[in-house]
Amino acid sequence: MGCLARLGCLVLLVLLGFVAWLTRDRWLSYFHAAPPAASAHVDWQPLTLMGARRAQAALDTLSELKGPVFQNVAAGDASAYVLRALLGALPDEADSAEAAVVGDQLLVRASVKLRDVGASAVLGPLASLLGDRERMQLAGSFHVIRPGLTEFRVRTLTLRNLTVPDAVIPKLIARLSKGVRSDSLSANGLPIATPRYLVDIRIANGHLTLYKGLP
Repeated sequence: MGCLARLGCLVLLVLLGFVAWLTRDRWLSYFHAAPPAASAHVDWQPLTLMGARRAQAALDTLSELKGPVFQNVAAGDASAYVLRALLGALPDEADSAEAAVVGDQLLVRASVKLRDVGASAVLGPLASLLGDRERMQLAGSFHVIRPGLTEFRVRTLTLRNLTVPDAVIPKLIARLSKGVRSDSLSANGLPIATPRYLVDIRIANGHLTLYKGLP
């Protein structure tokens, strides 16, 4: 009976795969391949504990009464700080976490287990097109919501070379940002606890610039 059940499941999976292949023209338009990135022109930087500490040091400098009103931070350092704040730790080296600034957006990518980020539940049968572990890339910018709370607003999200539809991004973001979400967060915003004196984060010229409020 167990053998027959396994055989039935196998046949069902084959049929689902065949139906997905036959109807690919209908749904591939929603999960289109991401345009090839000019990786040779992107300065990808690894996310390290030392980088997170450098970002923290930049924030500490802003807190000084007679300190500067802004600090420039590298993409890798800022991303390491953010992920450490979100996850409590940095990804393992095997995850190949990297970050880069392209135009006015911060790009963060890493190799992730899809079940760890809830992608299988969100993508449904389309998750069968992906492996157990894939490269996930987020692209977006920062928005200071109020003193002490900032969000990384995700504009695009890709898995391997598939661009996730805009309507699906909030579902993945909700799974990435574990815990209770503030009503003031955007649907595609990842919450980040930041110092109350931080009032703006701008992205340009290959780095992030942190600004503090004037007394």
